[in-house]
Amino acid sequence: MILMQPRTLHTLLAHSLKTYPANPAIGWVGKKPVTYTEFGDQIFRLQNTLKAAGVRKGDRVALLAENMPNWPVCYFAVTTMGAVAVPVMYDFSAVEIDYILRHAKVKVLFVSSKYLSKVENDDYPSLTKIFNMDELTELSVKKENGFLETLAEEGKKSLEKIRDAVFGSQEQESDYIPSEDDISSLIYTSGTTGHSKGVVLTHKNIVANVLATVEMSGIKQTDTLLSILPLSHTFECTLGMITPVYSGACIYYLNGMPVPAVLLPALQEVKPTIMMSVPLIMEKIYRNKILPAFKKSAILRTLHKAPFMRKVLHKKAGQKLMETFGGRMRLFCIGGAPLAEDAEQFLHEGKFPYSVGYGLTETSPLVTGNPSETYKPRTVGRPIPGVQVSILDKDPSTHIGEIAVKGDNVMPGYYEDEAKTSAVFTSDGWFRTGDLGFIDSEGYIHIKGRSKNMILGANGKNIYPEEIEALINEQEYVLESLVYEQEGKIMARVHFDYKALDELFTPLKLSVVEAAAEIKKKLEAIKSEINSKIPSYAQLSAFIEQTDPFEKTPTLKIKRYLYQ
Repeated sequence: MILMQPRTLHTLLAHSLKTYPANPAIGWVGKKPVTYTEFGDQIFRLQNTLKAAGVRKGDRVALLAENMPNWPVCYFAVTTMGAVAVPVMYDFSAVEIDYILRHAKVKVLFVSSKYLSKVENDDYPSLTKIFNMDELTELSVKKENGFLETLAEEGKKSLEKIRDAVFGSQEQESDYIPSEDDISSLIYTSGTTGHSKGVVLTHKNIVANVLATVEMSGIKQTDTLLSILPLSHTFECTLGMITPVYSGACIYYLNGMPVPAVLLPALQEVKPTIMMSVPLIMEKIYRNKILPAFKKSAILRTLHKAPFMRKVLHKKAGQKLMETFGGRMRLFCIGGAPLAEDAEQFLHEGKFPYSVGYGLTETSPLVTGNPSETYKPRTVGRPIPGVQVSILDKDPSTHIGEIAVKGDNVMPGYYEDEAKTSAVFTSDGWFRTGDLGFIDSEGYIHIKGRSKNMILGANGKNIYPEEIEALINEQEYVLESLVYEQEGKIMARVHFDYKALDELFTPLKLSVVEAAAEIKKKLEAIKSEINSKIPSYAQLSAFIEQTDPFEKTPTLKIKRYLYQ
């Protein structure tokens, strides 16, 4: 176990600045990154500005922006001076953001130009300062129009001007140093059931998770990361930002969303060794790019069905995928949702260096890891160092029950919500995750689904929608699906790959009516195929075409509550 005392982000940052002063730290893709010494200087300058703005230990500072080098500067400036970072997911609506700023009693807001329009009100009781994160300049409020803008006649107030005010302060540096049990972050979740909660994470929670992750993953100062997931989510924030900073690694940020036109050149430029990802990204690569290549000819289709030849083809494709990702990838971390079986089979047989873990915002986030040397497919690995996992309310026949967690990474509770906090902790301190699963004889964790999504069959058997969805999503031309119960019947909504269908239908010169009829036939064929693979008590009554993409959370999970 890696030791650090006290376990705070203040101690963690001090360690990195002292140990790796000349190492490249953070930067834009295509530009020279700043060193850790320069990174520290940026943080300390911003802290002086925040102190001059009246920010004190425990005050809330919100971060609303896309990924950029200034994001970690703001985060570390806030947390290492004892204030509380409130990362806000940029995909939240203006109404949700308004709620967070009020509920968290945010005192200072950093917002990028891109998302400034989402902060429309000017009457937040606790808010005293607003800064543009792109340039770290102060914004003004034009109250008569009810929105924020930089007033041209006043100009931008530079950090250099307002930070000087702090030097006359009588406060001691010790007034700003956080302790292990101080709150470091307040993170509002975007759950698939529609309920947003403020997760309280202490310095000890996050640093304990970082140290355990480093021990398990072996991340080191020579590693290079390319960030593609939102930093406002704890997966990217803890594992993709704080952990590499502790280790002295270098992080690059895209100047734009991770669409292929932006991501592919960046991969060749950066040649990352480590990346964080959600399953949907790799599933799309496999189903939209790799799998179609195996179906171009009758010979390839036949070869791909034979296990031995499939492995040969997958290994060859895996090598090409490694080249696409820059050729140096050693750890491609996947989390946030289950990885589809067909995509995992390809990655495993293709020798692509992937790893699937499990965690939640409430656990800072990592609970289990699956290192390559002990990797077991179709599991999320074993508990990371210092974390215990138990199965509550275990079914005597299947051994499936609710996954519960104990460890220094587990949150103390939800912000100002004792009822919800009490509901997720047992009397002896276990955190109830709401996820169902079991632990096999080797100690590996298997996830079956969310307890809230589980359907109770007519015969009393448990039906796990996520497992059926995984089967549906493996079908040709299917992008995504959603299985749910309606009036006692099990239904499925299916969203097709309409681009692929257009390529199929265009040569046939089908009319709109004829194309619709073909899609209906495909739905019936998929229904028959899936029902032949699942138990009688889980049979699907109907398949419905979902013409529009499913609405998703910022971590690309379907908002199930919208369709049930």
